[in-house]
Amino acid sequence: MNEIVRIEQREPTNVSLFPAIQPFLDSQDVKDISKKAYRNGLEKFFSWLSLNKVNQPDRETIIKFKKIMIDQGLSANSVNSYLVAVKRFFAYLEGKKIYPNIAKDIKGQRQPKGHLRESLTSTQLRDLLEKIDTSSIIGIRDYALINLMARTGLRTIEVIRANIEDIKQEGGEALLYVQGKGCDSKDSFVILTEKALKPIQVYLKIRGKLNPQDPLFTSLSDRNKNQRLTTRTIRQTVKRHLRNINLESDKLSAHSLRHSFATLSLRAGAPLIQVKEALRHASVFTTQKYVHTLDRIENGAEKFIDF
Repeated sequence: MNEIVRIEQREPTNVSLFPAIQPFLDSQDVKDISKKAYRNGLEKFFSWLSLNKVNQPDRETIIKFKKIMIDQGLSANSVNSYLVAVKRFFAYLEGKKIYPNIAKDIKGQRQPKGHLRESLTSTQLRDLLEKIDTSSIIGIRDYALINLMARTGLRTIEVIRANIEDIKQEGGEALLYVQGKGCDSKDSFVILTEKALKPIQVYLKIRGKLNPQDPLFTSLSDRNKNQRLTTRTIRQTVKRHLRNINLESDKLSAHSLRHSFATLSLRAGAPLIQVKEALRHASVFTTQKYVHTLDRIENGAEKFIDF
């Protein structure tokens, strides 16, 4: 059994610093979801300390913990999430004169360059949609869902949170207001072109009498009928239809639809700032990654070699 698995199965350590976790969390001016992530990271760290009988952790202890997480194959995001919790915790302890900040200047795991998910070409997207059997309400829903994500770049969580009433007409355009990642309200929107909106209208009409507060997309399974879709359901739905056109890859997923939107819109000439707004990126530098990749592919130095 590997070390990370044992960490998750072991009870929290009796290291004397463990009781300081709750006061630390109470002192943090962050959202509850962030506090939950801090607690999760700290409990794993302290469990690992207990497993290794470390009662007086030092800087080398944290470096070793980081190395083990990397060696066990945790993603850069997971490693950095745990390290942020540990670093904030020891900064708090030092501020309270409880324990020195042994985590100061510990570097996070470097994020891989580029994107972890592949994009689809416009031909593949057309094929994907054309192969969806829309003779049933399930197919009609799946078509509307996948078509929407590909044409707007919505994240899975944004689709899940969307209600029927979030579709509004403003300035002669149909807009879908969304609650983005890390947001508390639906204060951003995507533009619903006719090709994005019409399949949704067909799907809603078939659903029958609805309330504005109802979810935009719902489950059709007997156990969760008419309930809001889950992340797992959307991921499985997209993967199933990708397999239907013989696209099977660990790098192709529901999130690939978002990457496809970014890549295709930039390639078609959409202004960078507008793509950034559509994707709801906090920084334009995040959006520029797509530009760099496109430029690298289309204008690579390798293409100038002729012999």
